[in-house]
Amino acid sequence: MPRLSEVIAALETLWPAERAESWDAVGTVAGDPDQEVTRVLFAVDPVQEIVDEAVKLGADLLVTHHPLYLRGTTTVAATHFKGRVVHTLIKNDIALHVAHTNADTADPGVSDALAGALDLRVTGPLVPDPTDPEGRRGLGRLCALDRPVTVREFAARAAERLPATAQGIRVAGDPEAPVRTVAVSGGSGDSLFDHVRAAGVDAFLTADLRHHPVSEARAHSPLALLDAAHWATEWPWCELAASQLDEISDRHGWDLRVHVSKTVTDPWTAHAASAPSDPLGAPN
Repeated sequence: MPRLSEVIAALETLWPAERAESWDAVGTVAGDPDQEVTRVLFAVDPVQEIVDEAVKLGADLLVTHHPLYLRGTTTVAATHFKGRVVHTLIKNDIALHVAHTNADTADPGVSDALAGALDLRVTGPLVPDPTDPEGRRGLGRLCALDRPVTVREFAARAAERLPATAQGIRVAGDPEAPVRTVAVSGGSGDSLFDHVRAAGVDAFLTADLRHHPVSEARAHSPLALLDAAHWATEWPWCELAASQLDEISDRHGWDLRVHVSKTVTDPWTAHAASAPSDPLGAPN
């Protein structure tokens, strides 16, 4: 069985910490480098529900996309929910490793997994990494469809193929407009509108879209916008990452047992559809 330090070294080849954004907090949060690893669990969020799942599974290592402490802390006391996570991890000899923005821009990375879930053909990064001479790494992905579909049909595809959430898929734009090319970005993407417009695609699928940026984006161009749940756009990466570690395990003869959490940790839990709108206008 490999030691934790060996597994982490392998993960660092996939998502080097130095490729994370300067504000990010990636890498190993907890764990003894000399402990043996036999079972690994991948998930989006390092929340108590996921850590409890790792305990029940008998995992030695939990790998998450989102950091536990993004902005630092002065305490890991169990009186705080993040402190309880730390206590549970250490008490059960479970290591925690985070790959966040370094996984976003990786090749393949978070947006490749999102494109794959939607059956899109990736043609390149939306925002290329200038340090990559091959031009494959970067934030977001530009994609093509095998055949044109309408915005309505593409939204239905996303709703069917991404994990189900209370939000579903919101659309801004003409539902009957044709879609041949798409930009995708797992996680929050409304800071990328300038890059998306410059790419000239028909639609952009991402998460956490806000009123004013969407309103301004729609005023600039007929670009269709599809807003999915943040968790749903990043969960496909867990399956991709697990398959990458499986391949590494086979190559080294480690015989790791690698799992992907199916637990939905999207914070939104219900959705109530609005009544049909009054043709005379919105209520006061």
